[in-house]
Amino acid sequence: MDITVAAVTEEKTFELRPAQLEEPRADEVLVRLSAVGICATDLHFSTFLPTNAVLGHEGAGVVEAVGAGVSGVEVGDQVALAFTSCGVCKQCRTASPSYCAQFDALNFAGARADGSSALSIDGQPVYGHFLGQSAFATHAVVNVRSIVTLPDTADLRTVAPFGCGFMTGAGAILHTVKPGPESAVAVFGAGAVGLSSVMTAAAAGAQTIIAVDVSPSRLQTAQEVGATHVLDSREGDIVERIRAIVPDGLDGSVDTTGRADVVKAAVTALHTRGTCAVVGVGPSENVEIEWRTLLNGRTVTGVISGSAVPQVLVPQLLEWQQAGRFPVEKLMAHYAFADINEAAAATKRGDVVKAVLTF
Repeated sequence: MDITVAAVTEEKTFELRPAQLEEPRADEVLVRLSAVGICATDLHFSTFLPTNAVLGHEGAGVVEAVGAGVSGVEVGDQVALAFTSCGVCKQCRTASPSYCAQFDALNFAGARADGSSALSIDGQPVYGHFLGQSAFATHAVVNVRSIVTLPDTADLRTVAPFGCGFMTGAGAILHTVKPGPESAVAVFGAGAVGLSSVMTAAAAGAQTIIAVDVSPSRLQTAQEVGATHVLDSREGDIVERIRAIVPDGLDGSVDTTGRADVVKAAVTALHTRGTCAVVGVGPSENVEIEWRTLLNGRTVTGVISGSAVPQVLVPQLLEWQQAGRFPVEKLMAHYAFADINEAAAATKRGDVVKAVLTF
């Protein structure tokens, strides 16, 4: 079928182009996109992927066709899209699909598991199936394991980013930090992922929630969505300032920055049995932490996609959002699909927390 995609250009921007999309295979679903969030991962990959690559991995839309072997999903269903996984490895079989043994091959190779692509431009296959989706397009063919069915009442303009950024931040809190009613947590970086961690910590009942960033406007937003304290990390030693709020140290922390110095601070600020969830991919290749810091009982762990089962966590977060406990709508700015470059530029400048393209 003929569709329109936002393809990566030689200048590493996006251009709307006509493309062709195959019909769904036995284990696939055809989705007409209604909205798609822009994630920093999309912008990063656009800098080195080949021309005509199609990115986008925070999609939501309506099912238009299902493959012969698909069950549990019907034409007309509203759905959110998430990463894909093999479904048969040990991690998938133990409800940890974000650590699938084939995760990189299935989500970043630009093709199906057999090397084919459902997407083509001018009759030539192109890089697609990005994080199971390639949702910078009017339509996407996705593996059924990427599908999260939604209630008919769901607002697809709001739910689109749940399948990556919001799920990642929320899952880091719920599945790794696991705060209790008297817990103290800190979130380093107040972007979409960090702010979703702040919201989730508040929804989970944490007593002290500290947001750390360098942007006054982001810190103000953090206060609006649940932070009890906000700290500008440029204004003195951040560990000392956290200890002034929580003398015994943090129960948990989340790093969304990927910076070695920030990760070190997020770990050092923990109490001796605290846990740091590292979700950010940033400029630092290595992190150096003193051996005694770890020996004293602290845990440092990486977290992919919130360690979530999307079909479980996304509906839970949607319920929270509808009840006012997960107010992600405060983070969003909506743009027409044709304005993708404007939305991407606003995201890079930090003018918006979460840009969402609508169709």
